[in-house]
Amino acid sequence: MPDPGELQRRLGVDIDTETLRIALTHRSYAYEHPGELHNERLEFLGDAVLQLAVTDEIYHRYPEWDEGRLAKLRASVVSARALAGVARTFDLGPHIRLGKGEIRTHGSEKASILADTTEALIGAVYESQGALPARDLVLRMMIPLLEDTRVLREGKDWKTQVVELAAQHGLGTVRYEVEGTGPDHERHFTADAVVAGEILGHGEGTSKKAAERSAAAAACEAITERFPAKG
Repeated sequence: MPDPGELQRRLGVDIDTETLRIALTHRSYAYEHPGELHNERLEFLGDAVLQLAVTDEIYHRYPEWDEGRLAKLRASVVSARALAGVARTFDLGPHIRLGKGEIRTHGSEKASILADTTEALIGAVYESQGALPARDLVLRMMIPLLEDTRVLREGKDWKTQVVELAAQHGLGTVRYEVEGTGPDHERHFTADAVVAGEILGHGEGTSKKAAERSAAAAACEAITERFPAKG
């Protein structure tokens, strides 16, 4: 297994060893190892922390929005797909302890398992460090989504979607070529989404991640046009 300390450094958190161990333990592993605790209770806790932190953030960020619009935004940001995308950003999958069956079926790449483990990690931070560090972790994870106009409009995780589309059509992996310009306080980024050696999408943004998401959205449109749905 990868070093859990490296994962904590990427997340910017400090979770006690036992709580972190539980947070990264899927029920399939616990069932095969009597005495091991799995992460579903921490997932339950983390879901509540996540919902409150995101609700508080968008309530104050968008004071002119009504309840219905806020609810739709929250649903898109805390969706399993969005959480799985966050998990992939932090390369969480290799750290999850899985049973043999889930390993065989590539459980560490499944959106549901990645999303659930992300919530368990949020719960672990709350349990180990308290409410403020847990809220800070949620915002570090979710603020990029709140600043992505395409995610706000359609609730889609474009970087995950382009990977799925590329796999569906046998195009291989997706990579990004990113360039940044301007002074540190006013950086501007451009990104190209490269699929099968070809630039399929271009994007721009005030952060590397925002530019990549924009490029991924453009690449999704290009792939969809190239391989129209049969109906």
